[in-house]
Amino acid sequence: LEEEFGMMAEPWSRVLAGGSTGGWEALALQIFHPTFFGGAWSWCPDSVDFHAYQIVNIYDDENAYERDRGWVTVERPSNRLPDGNVQFTMRQEGHYELAVADRSRSGGQWAIWEAAHGPVGADGYPRPIWDHETGVIDRETAEYWRENFDLHHHLRENWSRIGNDLRGKLHIATGDMDSYYLELAVYRLEEFLGQATDPPADARVEYGRRRPHCWLGESPERPGEEINYREFILEVGAYLEGRAPAAAPREWLPGR
Repeated sequence: LEEEFGMMAEPWSRVLAGGSTGGWEALALQIFHPTFFGGAWSWCPDSVDFHAYQIVNIYDDENAYERDRGWVTVERPSNRLPDGNVQFTMRQEGHYELAVADRSRSGGQWAIWEAAHGPVGADGYPRPIWDHETGVIDRETAEYWRENFDLHHHLRENWSRIGNDLRGKLHIATGDMDSYYLELAVYRLEEFLGQATDPPADARVEYGRRRPHCWLGESPERPGEEINYREFILEVGAYLEGRAPAAAPREWLPGR
């Protein structure tokens, strides 16, 4: 891209932005390559901590589809409206994907994540994080996910090494009633970022009250409303101008 379009090939000038799975990818690229990119805007990211893989804790829960309450088994929801009403359950969505294609080939969201995060199984396909029929979680696969793709875990384990290169670069926004419960993982990551020292993270995390998937953040010009892309470009321009070396060209800035 930099060669084809004449973009500035400097770490400070490379910024990332994306929503949902793209939000996870933007954040992951920044975290895994802290010196190559200069900042990331992650909107409603897919689960950034697999203690809250949507609404499933893949490390401690036994089953993704249900919770055993002793006297009753409760189905786990997968999608909700901002008023709390459940659209469908984990089991329903999992069985739908299984009906479309087995071996994580449905092209649905759960299959996509298994292809992205999981190791290759003995059959040459992604090894499932849980049994698609029953929902029973595979602990060995969960540990692989933890060590390779759990962003919160990676930051916590490597902060002393990469923290300085990420300071002030992470920007996250999500609705506090995300349709897929993705704010739950963001809460966990925010807690770490807020407590990080040596160095501090200087990250920005914001929540849209009763906003569903995929909320982009609050407008700086219209309080209570969602930021639009014009406002976002201006925000990024100001961010880059503040980080650009003194000798860097300025004609690219919005409004110049």
